[in-house]
Amino acid sequence: MLPPGWDALGRSGFASPVFDAVLADGDAYKPDEINYFAGFRPPPGFLKTLPRLKAVLSLGAGVDAFLRDPEFPRHLPLVRFVDPTLMHEMAQYVAMHILIAHRDQRLYDSQKRGRQWRQHMLARASRDTRVGILGLGDIGATIAASLLPFDFQLSGWSRSRKMVPGVKSFAGPSELPQFLAGCDYCVCVLPLTAGTRGIMNAGFFARLPKGAFVINVARGGHLIEEDLIAALDSGHLSGAVLDVFQTEPLPDESPIWTHPKITVTPHIAGITDPKAALIYVADCVTRCESGKTLENVIDPAKGY
Repeated sequence: MLPPGWDALGRSGFASPVFDAVLADGDAYKPDEINYFAGFRPPPGFLKTLPRLKAVLSLGAGVDAFLRDPEFPRHLPLVRFVDPTLMHEMAQYVAMHILIAHRDQRLYDSQKRGRQWRQHMLARASRDTRVGILGLGDIGATIAASLLPFDFQLSGWSRSRKMVPGVKSFAGPSELPQFLAGCDYCVCVLPLTAGTRGIMNAGFFARLPKGAFVINVARGGHLIEEDLIAALDSGHLSGAVLDVFQTEPLPDESPIWTHPKITVTPHIAGITDPKAALIYVADCVTRCESGKTLENVIDPAKGY
């Protein structure tokens, strides 16, 4: 079963003597004939109406939308989508925005509008600039690799110690303050769990050095938007790039739209490629049906 809006992808991509696909909102189907669900955010309680499910396949890197459902069938394997293309797109996005800020491109854009020809020294050389990555899983490690050629000082924080080339690892709650104190740029790619929800709050921002810059490409639930705006308005933070928000689409009345120090994008840092997603779904189903072990199954207790 596929989520709404996937008919344009061509269900012929699933043509197989072994299995067929139906669209959740477009095809007639019998709930007791559905063995696999692939999607993003099914309505709460929907999955429990499919009594013969064998596995649930997320079409995004995160699975928090599934686990928020109190009736999610937790005995089933929940598989997260791991795609090198998506990870590299997110790394490109992060590297682009760090370099735009680091090289003062917004300042030069402003000068262009005023026809001002004025050169400025960089605030810091890249070798003296510290980039911290919250979350050192597959995506975090890919982001770190993309930044290595620019000679930044790289660090990362995660629940457990990680060995990522060129990255100083911090782990656990006790080391979070030390990690934050060394971030001129702080990038969030954490999974959204009970332990990470709201982690980017007033106390978090206060521990960052004055003038630090924040980038969130993980989930809107990680960041308290009111606290971010207060930290920017006080001058403690110099800017932010947000690709995810507490409410999506971002409401018209949100002050984020007009805040001069916040760059907004509509959850596009990494977009699931339809062809890669179809291959992933077919691979998962084939593995399950042939008795092979599914890859990238999440631990519901951890949330990733």
